[in-house]
Amino acid sequence: MYPPIEPYAQGMLDVGDGQRVYWETCGNPDGRPALVVHGGPGSGAGAGWRRLFDPAAYRVVLFDQRGCGRSTPLASDPATDLSVNTTGHLLADMEVLRAHLGIGRWLLCGASWGSSLALAYAQRHPQRVTALVLFSVVANTSREIEWLTRDMGRVFPQEWARFRDGVPEADRDGDLSAAYARLLDDPDPAVRERAARDWCDWEDVHVSLAGGYAPDPRFADPVFRYGFARLVTHYFANRGFQPDGQVLRDAGRLAGIPGVLVQGRLDVSGPPDIAWLLTRDWPDARLEIVESGGHGGGHGIGERVVAALDAFAAGR
Repeated sequence: MYPPIEPYAQGMLDVGDGQRVYWETCGNPDGRPALVVHGGPGSGAGAGWRRLFDPAAYRVVLFDQRGCGRSTPLASDPATDLSVNTTGHLLADMEVLRAHLGIGRWLLCGASWGSSLALAYAQRHPQRVTALVLFSVVANTSREIEWLTRDMGRVFPQEWARFRDGVPEADRDGDLSAAYARLLDDPDPAVRERAARDWCDWEDVHVSLAGGYAPDPRFADPVFRYGFARLVTHYFANRGFQPDGQVLRDAGRLAGIPGVLVQGRLDVSGPPDIAWLLTRDWPDARLEIVESGGHGGGHGIGERVVAALDAFAAGR
């Protein structure tokens, strides 16, 4: 990865609905435009993302999606209205940001939830996208959400039982993400805090399969923990606010856009079949499997992402 750098410009963009989205640009102001699409939903665009890009070659744009990071209002405030936080709103925000920065076309780099959002953007605005570099790829289908919240209990049975038992008994055979979303909107702060902790404990478990994993230190912060859990369950309970399987069905709309998909073989949070399914109908995409990789940028995944970005910067 490249050395740490600081942004040369940043701001808060009014995107309507009472929402102000944080953005920053770093690298070369005359370089190839690229947009970072962070995961979560609710993770925010941390400084580590900047290090994936050659600062001499890229004009890198980072932004915090609605409700998280430095954007306002935050989902960590129980009074924040999440009805104006949907995939459609986020896609519109990306277009408003592109126009605000005077960018005609840009490369999108996304991970996990961010890969799904980047794919949806590229399918809606293919003329605005020069390339896609995605890792820990997901499509936010009902099957994936069931896998994350229920079927993965076969891999981590004891931990999943604790996760399931965090919701009322009447809800344990239903949609667990929706049950947690209801708990996270409970008027009792103690109920909300317990639900956020239980959800984030399960998040730590199901991304832990690759060796050397350490718990996410951000989950020790009760404010981050609550806002993150609230956003993830909001999107999961509503199946990403898209028709089920749309990202996969519309893969053909990406024809003509080159892409590199980097996936860990040990990624049980986002199993490799989703990335493979995308490449069947997206002729310009290449799938790279990292045998020791899990969910995220470790175990050689980050190096593959940097190599892909370097190749696109060099016109390869």
